[in-house]
Amino acid sequence: MSNDELVSKLRRHGFVDDTLAAVFRSVDRQDFVPDDMVRRAYDDEPLPIGENQTISQPSTVAFMLSLLGVAEGDNVLDVGCGSGYTTALLAEIVGDTGLVKGLEIRDSLVSFGRKNLDRYAYENAHVERAREGVLGDPNNTYDRVLVSAAATKFLEVLLDQVRDKGVIVIPVKDEIWRVRRTAEEFEACSIDRYQGFRFVPLVTP
Repeated sequence: MSNDELVSKLRRHGFVDDTLAAVFRSVDRQDFVPDDMVRRAYDDEPLPIGENQTISQPSTVAFMLSLLGVAEGDNVLDVGCGSGYTTALLAEIVGDTGLVKGLEIRDSLVSFGRKNLDRYAYENAHVERAREGVLGDPNNTYDRVLVSAAATKFLEVLLDQVRDKGVIVIPVKDEIWRVRRTAEEFEACSIDRYQGFRFVPLVTP
């Protein structure tokens, strides 16, 4: 199977629309898996990338990006970016006028993600090592925040890192949550929950 065939499968099953399909075609998943996983790069399933972490299955990534609703020019924080796959996909969406910051806590995966992202020479995206004892990037605010590992509860500290009308997409246990922030606070009615997912645990401070 090729990356184009993977994207066609995602399109056929309704996981991506034409716009998101073009984004997935521009970022080859094979470039973001370890050498021993290359033969399985286009399987629609999570794959190990070391440090007991995984690259999420493409259909789940597509679903989360659809929920996130990223637009051209947005600034996006990608927490737990792992192999850099979601960072690259987000970079394609936001374009030259946007910015994507990927954060990863494990040194080996920081190096892995940077190496993978370097293949694409993005000027609007990079991977940084997350600060010990700090979740996300509390010194800045973003239009969108994506978290790719499961928390045990919603992490309200992220609300201070998203702008008015911004969106956070985060796995909480076996659900994916989409949280929309209002001007002053978030409201219960602004949280959408989607069940039936599985993620590796999020390392929290």
